[in-house]
Amino acid sequence: MKYSINKGIGRAAEFQGLKAQYLFIFAGGLLGLFVVFVVMFMVGVGQWICIGFGVFGALALIYGTFYLNGKYGEHGLMKAQARRNHPRYVINRRRFSRLFQSRIKNLEKYEKCDEGGNA
Repeated sequence: MKYSINKGIGRAAEFQGLKAQYLFIFAGGLLGLFVVFVVMFMVGVGQWICIGFGVFGALALIYGTFYLNGKYGEHGLMKAQARRNHPRYVINRRRFSRLFQSRIKNLEKYEKCDEGGNA
């Protein structure tokens, strides 16, 4: 079997329908799941419990990754995270009259500090 990973120059990586960052989410999730599986097995948890955890964890990871890929697309997940971090409104704690004051007074004060050498 031959799997094609890139479809052209300048386009995002795509593998089996997963695009861009979803490939990294999927690969990182499988790696993390494998590490947890090995740790559980080394600690002494039952073999069938470890296998069941691995299978159900992998199925949940596959479903979740393809669901996010279908819902948000190539750049939509980053846009959704940016939208969540964007403030709903900006709070300005200055007096209203001070918002429109000339800034020349402040510039004169800083120029005096520069001439004297001390701040």
